[in-house]
Amino acid sequence: MSTVMARSDFARAINEVYGIITWVTIGIFVVVAAVLLYVIIRYRERDAERRPRQIRGHSLLEIGWTIAPALVLLIIAIPTIQIIFRTQSAARPAGALEVDVRGHQWWWEFRYPSLEIATANELHLPVGQTVYLKMEGPDVIHSFWVPRLGGKRDVIPGRINTLTFTPEAPGEYLGQCAEFCGISHANMRMRVIVHPRATWAAWVADQQAVPATAAAVADGAALFARSACVGCHTILGVSAGVIGPDLTHFGSRGTVAAGILPSTLDNVAAWVKDPQALKPGVKMPALGLTDEQARAVAAYLLSLK
Repeated sequence: MSTVMARSDFARAINEVYGIITWVTIGIFVVVAAVLLYVIIRYRERDAERRPRQIRGHSLLEIGWTIAPALVLLIIAIPTIQIIFRTQSAARPAGALEVDVRGHQWWWEFRYPSLEIATANELHLPVGQTVYLKMEGPDVIHSFWVPRLGGKRDVIPGRINTLTFTPEAPGEYLGQCAEFCGISHANMRMRVIVHPRATWAAWVADQQAVPATAAAVADGAALFARSACVGCHTILGVSAGVIGPDLTHFGSRGTVAAGILPSTLDNVAAWVKDPQALKPGVKMPALGLTDEQARAVAAYLLSLK
C-alpha cells in the first residue's frame, strides 16, 4: 500500500509532483533555518543595559518575502497543473482496455464489456496496456484507491468518473475504498493482479468458459441451486442474480468477503453460514445452513475455477 513504489505511469506522475514539492520544502527549510541561526547568533544579547537599534520597517525585506513565496508557489503550481490536465481527461485512449467499476456496500464489481466477463474484488489487467476505468456507485459514495497504481477516484451514484493508467510491472497490488461508506468500510478491499502478456490471454479464456461441476461437489451444487443464493448471484448455466458478486469463477479468486479472508474451505464455509459474524453490516443474509451444508456449498464454490 505504499504510494512511493509507483508501478504505473499515473502513479509516477503523481510521485514526480510530490518529489518537486519535497525538494522545494527542503530548500525552504534550509534557508529559513540558516537565517534563523544567523539571527540568533549575530543578534544575541551582549549587553543587558544596551537597547538595540529599533527598526520600524524594511521595504526590501517586505518585497522579498512577498516575491519569494510567490515564486515557490509558481514552481509548485506549473507541474501540478500539468499533471492534473494529463490525468483528469475523461476521454478513452485509443486501444485502451475498458473496465466498468462499481462500488457496492461493501465489495467491488469489475466488468469487461469487450470481453464479456465479470469479476468481484479482483481486478485483472495486462501489463503494458492502457486501462480505462469507468466508475459508478449504485448505493453510496466510495473511493477507488490502489496506491502503487495511482488514484484516487470517487465512485459516486448517478455520476461516471474515469481513471486511466498503464500498469508497468506484473504483480499483485492491494487497494482499499478510501471514502467512509458505512459500517464495513474498512472491510471493502480489493486486489489488482497485473498479468504478463503470456498469461493474460489464458486468464481471459478461463473466465469466458463455463466452469464444469465435478461429481464430488454435486451436493453443494444442488444446495446452491435450490437456496436463496440464486436470487442474488450469477453462475453461468446455474443462476443469473445481479445483487451480489458474480460467482462463476469464484474458485479462481484468492480471497473471500472483499479481500478480508483467504479463500480456504473453512473461511468460505464460515462466510456462507454466517456472513455477519465476519463482516458487520454485510447485505448477504444468513441462510440457516448447517455446518455440513455450509462446507458442501463452500466446496462447490471453490471448485468453480
